[in-house]
Amino acid sequence: MSKISVKNLNLYYGDFQALRNIDLNIEEKKVTALIGPSGCGKSTFLRTLNRMNDLIDNVKTAGSLCLEDQDIYRDDVDVVALRRRIGMVFQKPNPFPKSIYENVAYGPKRYGIKDKKQLDEIVERSLREAALWDEVKDRLDKSALGLSGGQQQRLCIARALAMKPEVLLMDEPTSALDPIATAKIEELIIELKKNYTIVIVTHSMQQAARISDNTAFFLMGDLIEVDKTQKIFTTPRDKRTEDYITGRFG
Repeated sequence: MSKISVKNLNLYYGDFQALRNIDLNIEEKKVTALIGPSGCGKSTFLRTLNRMNDLIDNVKTAGSLCLEDQDIYRDDVDVVALRRRIGMVFQKPNPFPKSIYENVAYGPKRYGIKDKKQLDEIVERSLREAALWDEVKDRLDKSALGLSGGQQQRLCIARALAMKPEVLLMDEPTSALDPIATAKIEELIIELKKNYTIVIVTHSMQQAARISDNTAFFLMGDLIEVDKTQKIFTTPRDKRTEDYITGRFG
């Protein structure tokens, strides 16, 4: 079952066309990996899924992009509410200069939750889901900036989960982390797909093969091929896909 359906999506930065005629269905409660060389459009595509590109000047988007049965590019769409349903985790950990507790409680507080007991429950649930609770439960009042890089990234995941999104977008979430921290994030992603639809941009072919169910290969603004990950990595249909995943270019 598709959680997000994209049809004939085109995106322009001014006169430059960054995405061309993209058709892609993103399956519910699966991990979809977006791969391709730098500048191929995969991060641009990721940002279209919760309208983050709206924040960039001179961006024009055309086509259909539906979250279940809602076209998210209709003029009457509440973009703030959309971003509650589709959360995002960025390449570098970006915790707020606040306590661990306040980082996670920030979103719910902004949306009007004031009850301390309810906030406590949200913070604990989110940190548990992000596999961080046991490491920080005794220092929730300490600055988030004192955490390691891997812990900070899991905190950012917890902060996104606090809003109870349906979809989690991840833009190279382990590129700034060491191998041990990367392995923890990968284990977490596999666990999270039980409850969330996940779309991840990665430059690591090994990571895509380890954690994703489906893989989409982008090249120069085009979606070249999308299929089950195992099939993409063993019997790709397009020669360009094979060349990229075997390291012949990229």
